[in-house]
Amino acid sequence: MDFVLVIAGLAGLIAGGDLLVKGAVALARRMRISPMVIGLTLVGFGTSAPELVTSLQAAVSGAPGIAVGNVVGSNIANVLLILGVAALIAPVVVTPQALRRDGAVMLGSALALVALARTGWRVGRREGAALALAYAAYTGWLVAGVL
Repeated sequence: MDFVLVIAGLAGLIAGGDLLVKGAVALARRMRISPMVIGLTLVGFGTSAPELVTSLQAAVSGAPGIAVGNVVGSNIANVLLILGVAALIAPVVVTPQALRRDGAVMLGSALALVALARTGWRVGRREGAALALAYAAYTGWLVAGVL
């Protein structure tokens, strides 16, 4: 029975991913927005929602190491594993503009992580608010640039 549930879950994941990509591409076309921007905003947030729930639950449960490890591990897996495997299947083209714009924000995020590490990984309300506001500003900047 467990094996059947695992297979059903994987099938659902594949079908859901396919629907997400098709819907995102259709939305980008309909709104005349770059698929990259849709990926950076709607798809990026949607695929990060499980990490948000996991980290919230870990923080509330008194397991801050899980909260931080989840975020760091997920980002490492996204950049190295997921992008790497996707590129093995079909080349992934990144425009110089996207690399400058979004690569700089990603680098800034990594530097913020280094700064947090220097404080002993203590992320209080002030730091949390700053990180959330930075994400909101980045998302707003992306959306404002395409409207």
